[in-house]
Amino acid sequence: MTHAMLKGSNVPLEATAVRAVLRWVPGQGVPDVDASALLLGTDGRVRSDEDFVFYNQPRHPSGKVWRLGKKRVSEGLTDTIQTDLAGMTAEVGRVLLVASADDVPFDRVRALRILLFDATVPDGEPLAYFDIKPETGEETALICGELYRRGEGWKFRALGEGYSNGLVGLATDFGISVDESEGAAQAPVPNTSFPQPPQQRPVPAQQPNPQPPARQEPAVQPAYGYPPAPATRPAPQPAYGYPQPALTQPVQPGTQPAYGYPQPIAAQPAQLDPNFRLPPQGPQFLPR
Repeated sequence: MTHAMLKGSNVPLEATAVRAVLRWVPGQGVPDVDASALLLGTDGRVRSDEDFVFYNQPRHPSGKVWRLGKKRVSEGLTDTIQTDLAGMTAEVGRVLLVASADDVPFDRVRALRILLFDATVPDGEPLAYFDIKPETGEETALICGELYRRGEGWKFRALGEGYSNGLVGLATDFGISVDESEGAAQAPVPNTSFPQPPQQRPVPAQQPNPQPPARQEPAVQPAYGYPPAPATRPAPQPAYGYPQPALTQPVQPGTQPAYGYPQPIAAQPAQLDPNFRLPPQGPQFLPR
């Protein structure tokens, strides 16, 4: 007989092992749901972090609680936790059955239901089921129900209690030490839809302006057919037929004047020969 349960109700379990199946209807905008379990001691808290069975730690060290994983069925998607109640150590007083949705509110999850099956009966009918309704719609983690000891046996209670800070907040509330890397994974990713401003590059120290090199004028080439100009211009020569300027220095012997020019006048006039006589003159020069 299958029990349709309401929030807060409980049902005794005669099965020695149960499968708790979370089922929901997928669709556009519907988040993926993960099943997990916390093993609590008599004080209502975990004994160590190993008492947390979830996607990163799918099996308890005792081998009595493990995650079977996800499966597609005709009604939707499922994720399953199996518990060996008969072999459970007496130190464990409760097993919480939890659903989380990757920090997405459960108001987007459609037709969320938990079903309990006798794990020793293949293809058997569910022992009980509970349709989970979030109280506020902002919950990102839910305690769907709990398996708890009552005398020598076990019972199942429908809860539907939610946490708005996700699986990390729920686990911390029951004594799990959350690693900083896991907390960092919950941090929001910065929005990259807008272009980031370019990084400012350091401005190098301004160097003094070097003096430009002196401009070198190109050498003037002589016109074609003319000799190149001498490095220093010689002193101008008097026109042909005019006497040469007197030399301030006597003419050195062996120095020849330029061709076509009269002999330079010595600085001291030469003494006239007293015996000098004019040559005989022709009749054309005699007076009449």
